[in-house]
Amino acid sequence: MKQLDYTQTANRVLEAFSQGGAFLTAGKMGDANPMTIGWGAVEIMWNKGIFLTVVRPQRHTFPLLRRDMEFTVSVPTKIPLKKELAYCGTKSGRDGDKWAATGLTAAPGQVVKTPIVAQCGLHFECKVVACQTFEPMLLQEEIREKSYPGNDYHTAFYGEIVACYTTDEE
Repeated sequence: MKQLDYTQTANRVLEAFSQGGAFLTAGKMGDANPMTIGWGAVEIMWNKGIFLTVVRPQRHTFPLLRRDMEFTVSVPTKIPLKKELAYCGTKSGRDGDKWAATGLTAAPGQVVKTPIVAQCGLHFECKVVACQTFEPMLLQEEIREKSYPGNDYHTAFYGEIVACYTTDEE
């Protein structure tokens, strides 16, 4: 395991988003749920390194995020994990154990109680410092029509990056 400077990882995250996504995990070991994300950002806000992710309120992950106010993001590196990403992006944790269904392994985080996806090589551990529900009238009309036809607006979770590392062997 090697600690990384999160500012050097943004390109890898964007690449993952364009190639099937990354895993956002919320919850503690035992009830943690991985879901696929394809939107987000590694950024600096409030003089902190932030991983910004968005989750719709009806997702199983949403109450876990609100309860624990922390999350991990695990990015596939050497193994594409396309089938696992597709499964975690289309199935709900309410209906079954995604870990068991996909063969993914939950491994303990270094700082937070939320696990990482062991099969991935790049990991962010984050503590939520702010949440913000999108205001429909503040979104461009085209975005509202294309992304929110059901009026199910995302909530943005701003997670302070408290650990960033790779588990890939050099």
